Amino acid sequence: MDAQRIIELRSKKDEFFKKHEQSPLTDSQKETFSGLTYFIPMPKLNMVVDVVPFEKPENVQIQTTTGDTRWYLRWGEFKFKIGHEEARLTIYKMPPDHFFLPFVDTLSGEETYPAGRYLEPIQLEDNQFRIDFNQAYNPYCAYGDNWSCPITPAENRLSVPIRAGEKLPQGDWIPK
Repeated sequence: MDAQRIIELRSKKDEFFKKHEQSPLTDSQKETFSGLTYFIPMPKLNMVVDVVPFEKPENVQIQTTTGDTRWYLRWGEFKFKIGHEEARLTIYKMPPDHFFLPFVDTLSGEETYPAGRYLEPIQLEDNQFRIDFNQAYNPYCAYGDNWSCPITPAENRLSVPIRAGEKLPQGDWIPK
């Protein structure tokens, strides 16, 4: 996806947050919301990766920010490089064919949301997926305590920075 398309999608997302009835923001937050903050688009962080499906995928429970749990199928993993650093992430699957990729990077708590960010990888052919870190987004619990969001599993905590996608929410519309 080119930088212009990413910018257009971000503008639409900001409009959704500001005006839509299904926005994760409260009415009072919408009054002062001026937009999400993002890293500049990085084309090299939009990649096609080979995912190695697990020999025996297993159903696992992932705890949420409210103490509940949700079931996911621990489906497969992929390896990639950020600069000269090698990284590995696990992809989870939800029925029927929705894939989920939560991750935490080294910018967590400083430039990115402490509990991590999410991606929805797109399955291609032959166990390949499109992973576009420019589309990394904060879970709704980043905007208020009334949301229950899956907490990124330890195996998806990276030792590299991912300078793409949404940054830590900023502004006086964020609850303290």
